[in-house]
Amino acid sequence: MIRKKLIAGNWKMNKTSGEATNLVSDLVAAVGRSSDVDIVVCPSFTSLESVGKALDGSSVKLGAQNMHPARSGAYTGEVSAEMLRSLFASFVILGHSERRTYFGDTDAFVNEKVLAALKSELKPILCVGETLAERESGSTLKVVQTQLEAGLEGVTKEQAANLVIAYEPVWAIGTGKVATTDQAQEVHAFIRELLGKLFGAAIGNKLRILYGGSMEPANAAELLAEPDIDGGLIGGGALEARSFVDLVKAASASN
Repeated sequence: MIRKKLIAGNWKMNKTSGEATNLVSDLVAAVGRSSDVDIVVCPSFTSLESVGKALDGSSVKLGAQNMHPARSGAYTGEVSAEMLRSLFASFVILGHSERRTYFGDTDAFVNEKVLAALKSELKPILCVGETLAERESGSTLKVVQTQLEAGLEGVTKEQAANLVIAYEPVWAIGTGKVATTDQAQEVHAFIRELLGKLFGAAIGNKLRILYGGSMEPANAAELLAEPDIDGGLIGGGALEARSFVDLVKAASASN
């Protein structure tokens, strides 16, 4: 099955609103009419509105980096799916390893967010992946399976069509280390097989699985040539227009 490649930029806690607008303006000028690759940018909450306006009329989609599962209430510092939708966000990153590590997001809490996002017609980019200790102990597939099955608990087949999965080996995030192409493909293929068991082969073959461990222009073509790697969740490489555009071009060339 041909799956359109997806390149998503996770800007993390970087860029003021003004800086974010400048960056996205450069992206729109370079790839804002792309139709053969789906492009998503995920700025910090303070920049969502200004970036959304700068994206207006382009093919680049707006995403957020996190959300709370409740619709509203006494959750100081949090943001709901409804708030994100009001700014025309269409994607949201959930379960990122930094949220799990620094902020204590459990599989169960990530699952609440996934269900709330889908209910509000936001497309979750659900992140799963192992630490270095887990890889070295041979637990990679077990960890990924646990996170995936728990994170998708209660998701229906109909809802599953709106999912994106990101495999992010935690040891390769922001470290410059990259899983070998074979290592990445092995886990992506395992995830696709699991998705097929959960939702049926047709949906499993349709869903996009992104690689999220230090993909950059130098290694993108090799990774994106693999049959089960459908794009990238990009951190550092998304903070500079030229490198992000190069990744979009690599994805386009791999179609």
